[in-house]
Amino acid sequence: MKIILFTAFLCCMSGKAQSQDSTQAANNGEAQNVSTEKVYSIFKSTRVINAHSVDMLHKGNLDFRILHRFGFLSKGIKEMFGLDEASMRMSFDYGITDNITIGIGRSTYRKELDGFFKWRLIQQSTGENSNPFSLALAAGSTVWTEKSFATPKPSFADRFSYYVQVLAGKKFNSIFSMQLSPIFVHSNAPINGDARNIFAPGLGMRYKISNRLALTFDYHHILDGLTNISRHPLSVGVDIQTGGHIFQLHFSNATGMNERALLYETYGKFFEGDIRFGFNLSRMFHLNNR
Repeated sequence: MKIILFTAFLCCMSGKAQSQDSTQAANNGEAQNVSTEKVYSIFKSTRVINAHSVDMLHKGNLDFRILHRFGFLSKGIKEMFGLDEASMRMSFDYGITDNITIGIGRSTYRKELDGFFKWRLIQQSTGENSNPFSLALAAGSTVWTEKSFATPKPSFADRFSYYVQVLAGKKFNSIFSMQLSPIFVHSNAPINGDARNIFAPGLGMRYKISNRLALTFDYHHILDGLTNISRHPLSVGVDIQTGGHIFQLHFSNATGMNERALLYETYGKFFEGDIRFGFNLSRMFHLNNR
């Protein structure tokens, strides 16, 4: 219920903002023709917080990302409110074309390696023959390399998981953007004995406060397949744009920073105080001279 109220609040506020249409006047008194213009920067980043966003990297752009998640704030002053505990993911994402992005990453949590491929099928545009939203597909795989003491020991194939995700997003105006991001994850051998398949509808939102500041919201609701100790990953945060950097500060109940860990191993109850502080740092390198 709290999530629904939060969504309704942002949608109501966004209705107050005026959208900007680009128009082109015709010569000799003819009727105006509305030019078609592509819409970029729906979320300003290729990640909402944890989940993929519908945004893509431009061709030749390299996005170097460092992600940190700390311990629960509820651990108190003895653990510096979670700052004494940390996990990290480092990744490199690259734009092959304006509509195709690939990436690889390494997480300290379970010593995981991951890779993904993202393809934009439709880009939102305005004007004649416009597209009302952007649509993209993301697919990837993760392998955990942490030493296992289980009996029998997992095989190499048991350590793999795979996912496919649909991303449908829209920039409603210069202030408010939203996307739906359902995801399907398959694990060859779930660590906690959960089901091998998970389906989770997702929701991402961004509300712009100023030219360099925006509020973000990222949530996935796991429908089936998990034990009672696993929770739905929820994150709220602030995006700060500083030139070539995008600095994302957020609070979340999740530890994992890839799709397997995010959905299979989120243990905290957000609304009962199991909240972690974290940040994402993105540095863009323009390798294409166009």
